Amino acid sequence: MLEFKHVKNKMKRGIFLTKDLTKKDLRQFKTDLDDVPASKALARAVQQNGVLKSSADHTFLKNLNRTFSVEVETDSVTNQKQSGRCWLFATLNTLRHDFAKKYKVKDFQFSQNYNSFYDRLEKANKMLETAIELIDRPDDDREYLAMLQWGDTDGGQWANGAALINKYGLVPQSVMPETYNSEKTKEISDVLNYKLKNDVVDLRAHYQAGATEDELRAEKKKQLAEVYRMLVYAFGQPPVSFDFEYRDDNKKYHLDRDLTPQEFFQKYVAVDFDQYVVLADAPDHERNQNFVIPSQNYIFDGKQVELANVGLKSVKDAAIASLKDGKTVWFGCDVGHYSDRQLGILATEYFQKAELFNIDLTINKAQRLATREGECSHAMTLTGVDLVDGQPTKWKVENSWGDKVGEKGYFIMSDEWFDQYVYEVVVERKYLTADDLKVVDSPAKALKPWDSLS
Repeated sequence: MLEFKHVKNKMKRGIFLTKDLTKKDLRQFKTDLDDVPASKALARAVQQNGVLKSSADHTFLKNLNRTFSVEVETDSVTNQKQSGRCWLFATLNTLRHDFAKKYKVKDFQFSQNYNSFYDRLEKANKMLETAIELIDRPDDDREYLAMLQWGDTDGGQWANGAALINKYGLVPQSVMPETYNSEKTKEISDVLNYKLKNDVVDLRAHYQAGATEDELRAEKKKQLAEVYRMLVYAFGQPPVSFDFEYRDDNKKYHLDRDLTPQEFFQKYVAVDFDQYVVLADAPDHERNQNFVIPSQNYIFDGKQVELANVGLKSVKDAAIASLKDGKTVWFGCDVGHYSDRQLGILATEYFQKAELFNIDLTINKAQRLATREGECSHAMTLTGVDLVDGQPTKWKVENSWGDKVGEKGYFIMSDEWFDQYVYEVVVERKYLTADDLKVVDSPAKALKPWDSLS
């Protein structure tokens, strides 16, 4: 039982507060509100316009002009539609811009649907394999319950994209275009998740009936064959080989026959993902420590989901160095805070929510992560930065929400928003300091599935 100091003294003085919410409390709340100047006018404004518009400080927009001292030339934006594949779109976006410049094919896109197909198949395999590993755990075991939350999800990390591309290669979007289900994933994902939990229950029943590990894995293969069938129905059959046929920006015709997706990747892209690292600013975790997230490593023998928690300055410095060298930067952030989707604005200074409601909204980045108010919820691409006296003031962001939002799909991010809501960037090793490289190359500490970064 909780014990509070001075409770008896307060009870004697008659000021002990009850646990429940009383009518007296409600009357006092209303009285207090009536004493707030202009409370009725503020209420009307919020009720009619919503929180974002009512709290927007339009005088701040003069600080967010869309001119940048450092800017990488990029093409039209992509559109993930009603799906959560931002991390995959951002990964492919960093590759497609270089591809478009090298081969002179403006607005080229790789097939997001192709890699997403195998992403879902690998996630199913990871879940069912983990179910076998935890087969003797009780139903209320924390790791077992965490595994049940994986299933078929749209989400992922940059390293997952790298692992998928290394294993399955790439194809142009024309070879495996989007389908209804790839653009609106909820319907098929709901069925897949139901099926996967059904499969987990079946595996545990087989174990209780005396099945061996080999027999459980044989059952898992049957279950995965069913998942594969569902994915083909929903997303299409992934190509085994294809002809790469295109006409470049100079109207020159090109044809490369009978390429496998792996051959296409090696011949036309050939990126060494081992030269890239994830730098993080996660102030609720140990600084200058390398971390690995086993629960998100769902591609066996693939690139691990690791991040080096080197802090904000190192994250920014590496991102700026990349942009100066003409390289776009994958980054993960918490996009739901202080953002205007339609205007394409990410700025804590633009939305005065605390002032609007006269409340305290001062928990810091570490506290937001620790309380799960903060999370890495979205991935996009940095394509520019405005430097004043060598310091960043605002950033240009390529989103994957289509060209009807922002400025033809591009967003602008204040540097303060970067400080508060950007958690990770992906850069080449050559842009790191010697000290940060030591962190990247140090042994990684494993994080639990329920960690704030997992």
